[in-house]
Amino acid sequence: MMNSEQIISVYEVVSMITDQMLVAAKSQDWERFSNLEINCAEHIQTLKQKDTQEALPPQSKEKKIKLIQKILADDREIRTITEPWMEQLSAMMHTNGTARKLANAYGSNRIG
Repeated sequence: MMNSEQIISVYEVVSMITDQMLVAAKSQDWERFSNLEINCAEHIQTLKQKDTQEALPPQSKEKKIKLIQKILADDREIRTITEPWMEQLSAMMHTNGTARKLANAYGSNRIG
């Protein structure tokens, strides 16, 4: 079990990571984004396992709320950037898959 200081510390780390993820998404650095996403998921898993539902001191509770709000705001902005890219990627994969199926079904465009 984690004490309130440790819990807040992990939320601060998650907040810093989501900020870095936003910067990576804005610059379309998808490799860095992916690595940060993995790191963020590990910290979130720690919170899921160790963050208790015990009442935090008022100052810690306020800080936790502000950190969560920032994390959620970063997440919304990241989704605004990544969702169109993901749709575009999906469309490209679908187009490539269809082209491959046609090539397999009808062979190449060779005459004679």
